[in-house]
Amino acid sequence: MRRTVLEQFPAGGPRGSWPAEEFAAARRGEGMAAEVVMDLEQDAFLVIVPQQATDRGRRNP
Repeated sequence: MRRTVLEQFPAGGPRGSWPAEEFAAARRGEGMAAEVVMDLEQDAFLVIVPQQATDRGRRNP
């Protein structure tokens, strides 16, 4: 499955702060299928969405 990264957040945020989850929740409120995954190599949380069928000709950044 191809996915598009919408935003990246450092994993070392302040205690009790969940900016990636808040960003994903806002995108879900807009109708996007956003989810948060961990990129261990970059030590960051990524907000991703599945690539739409109409986007198949486009390249991920």
